[in-house]
Amino acid sequence: MNAYGKSADTLHIAIIGTGGGAMAAAITAAERGARVTVIERGTVGGTCVNTGCVPSKIMIRAAHVAQLRRQSPFDAGIKAGSPQVNRKILLAQQQARVEELRAGKYQAIIDANPNITLLHGEARFIDAQSLSVKHNDGTTQTVAFDRALIATGARPALPPIPGLQDTPYWTSTEALASDRIPARLLVIGSSVVAVELAQAFSRLGSDVTMLVRSTLLSREEPAIGVALAAVFRDDGIAVLEHTEAHAVAYTNGAFVLDTSAGTLTGEALLIATGRSPNVAALNLDGIGVRTGTDGTIAVDEHLQTSAPYIYAAGDCTDQPQFVYVAAAAGSRAAINMTGGEATLDLRSMPAVVFTDPQIATVGLSEAEARLKGIATDSRTLTLDSVPRALVNFDTRGFIKIVAVAGSGEILGVQCVAAEAGELIQSAALAIHQRMSVDDLAAQLFPYLTMVEGLKLCAQTFRKDVSQLSCCAA
Repeated sequence: MNAYGKSADTLHIAIIGTGGGAMAAAITAAERGARVTVIERGTVGGTCVNTGCVPSKIMIRAAHVAQLRRQSPFDAGIKAGSPQVNRKILLAQQQARVEELRAGKYQAIIDANPNITLLHGEARFIDAQSLSVKHNDGTTQTVAFDRALIATGARPALPPIPGLQDTPYWTSTEALASDRIPARLLVIGSSVVAVELAQAFSRLGSDVTMLVRSTLLSREEPAIGVALAAVFRDDGIAVLEHTEAHAVAYTNGAFVLDTSAGTLTGEALLIATGRSPNVAALNLDGIGVRTGTDGTIAVDEHLQTSAPYIYAAGDCTDQPQFVYVAAAAGSRAAINMTGGEATLDLRSMPAVVFTDPQIATVGLSEAEARLKGIATDSRTLTLDSVPRALVNFDTRGFIKIVAVAGSGEILGVQCVAAEAGELIQSAALAIHQRMSVDDLAAQLFPYLTMVEGLKLCAQTFRKDVSQLSCCAA
């Protein structure tokens, strides 16, 4: 028996990847008595800590500070100024925190757990219960397993634009690692990554133009894209909606784009048009793992693939691409791989876009509810009815609640507001508990908080909140 109280002949689980889903699975499986082998072909930690969530949110926060120093609603009484941005120093600060979190939250956990072994190399399935691992030194090792988890994540996808491959374009990876702020930045895409980085670079000093094939965040409630486009244009970001690039060239240090809106030029080009799963090298067809037309791995409610001993979690699957979904899926997959019974309920999954104002959603939009055949009732509260927004002198945005017609059960919430990400979890809990708008309206919310806007929006189903006094119930 080892220090964890496990016998030597425990279940062996192979995990491909070391991101959020992989690590959650490894920790949970080890806690449940399994022997775990984790295989990583690149840098430990996956996308989130290395090239995604962590560095992007650091950059976005720095850009927010720069914007507040440049202008705020209180400029009449607090003198504003032009911030002097040193991207090299900001990048060093950003990367130091990335390395700190990678070392403390990933590598150190692996090193400290005797039931987890890390192999560096590229994995490929030989059959449904064995892997070949090609190590970075060229040697090959076979790993037999009882169960396996695929948690290989995803990479930026590239649109088929003629000439693009011959240019030094950026994906989010290169953009976040760059030590310069280009004078003119062109952004192709309307995704979360596109809008977050477009605004961050704009606030740090770039002249930004966005090429958007449809509208900003077109998969969301339409009012969200309208509100965000208005904010961007007010901030000086050119948002060219219903615009496509026909060709890309790079000459004399500049990108030249032939588009449906004419010719555009810039010093840097960011491609942010979605992500593709990292599954090509795994031999999934050879072991009977079914994938969708987009290459993502299909999983059931237990995170099991079409191959009985193989599970999957995270951005390489057909589930929503959020690290907290990946982690939750990984831990539940580990429970199931070790004989337990766990499912992942995404009904009340919140999502946040870290623009300013932030965008936060949970549950169903009106359109999604209609597709499910659900009759709805909804209310939209503009932020000039929210006391916190009024005292902040920032009433950009809205809060919308979608409910079942008649019963008032809350189906979804969509919000554009400063710190919207901090209020959406209350909405998620309300949906999880199947609360009605009347239930939510009857709760106590602290005055002069943004989350009070949820209560006020719920009250609008029965009352005219403009006729209520402060804190009126």
